Amino acid sequence: MDPIVKTIFPIIEGDSGKEEGKRECPSPLSESLGIGKREVISLVGAGGKTTLMFRLAKELVLGGKQVVTTTTTRILEPFAEESPCLFVDSENEKVRRFLRKHLSSYRHITVAQERLGAGKLKGMSSGFVQELSRLEEIDFLIVEADGAAGHPVKAPREGEPVIPSNTTLTVGLSGVDGLGLELREENVFRSERVSQLTGLSQGSRMTEEAMAVLITHADGIFKGAPDSSRIVVFLNKVDILDGLEKAERIAGRILDQGHRRIERVILGQLKTEPPVVKVFF
Repeated sequence: MDPIVKTIFPIIEGDSGKEEGKRECPSPLSESLGIGKREVISLVGAGGKTTLMFRLAKELVLGGKQVVTTTTTRILEPFAEESPCLFVDSENEKVRRFLRKHLSSYRHITVAQERLGAGKLKGMSSGFVQELSRLEEIDFLIVEADGAAGHPVKAPREGEPVIPSNTTLTVGLSGVDGLGLELREENVFRSERVSQLTGLSQGSRMTEEAMAVLITHADGIFKGAPDSSRIVVFLNKVDILDGLEKAERIAGRILDQGHRRIERVILGQLKTEPPVVKVFF
């Protein structure tokens, strides 16, 4: 059966296309991701996790929600336009008290355990993320649960990703700009592991099939996602040259794998407008 494809906002659109896009998806990210109430959202993979986290948080806040963002690994300290408030403390109880007192004012707060230098933050334990999700003040908790050192493609090593067990939605990202890159560590994060999972030799170029394998393999980017979590793929950076066509081919490969838990594949461009272009169900 062919997948159902929904064009959220056409890249090239006349007046009718704009009106249709507005009717279909007034809140592009949250609706495209199928977000429900009081979700714990974990972001894994490579190629745009931090951008997605803060852009989604902003969208949810504009919709009247209160959002906490954090990480179970490490992230760069957010800019003011990404997060209006950053609270860093190693004592969990102080973090809880701060959120109870100030979240209604800021609407969006990023929390971390420690400043590591070089602008980086150490995140919270997955156990504490579970505790935070029980705070009634928090409508949505968004967690960057994986690291990729800025690369567009990765494979997780032992102990990665660090997904809290109460995650309700796991979003796996991959950058379509990784297609065609040579399989070397400067291009692909954990390149040796990528080689093991995909069968590509070091120095060969990333293929559509290899990128689909990294997404659908049991030891790929969704490794460790809780059984109770919904799974969504986000193929980012379709705004590059021929990016939409590349993403469509990768999406086709993913769907051909018949992964029983992937409920949709989103094609998007998180640093430009619109952030979502197509959704394959």
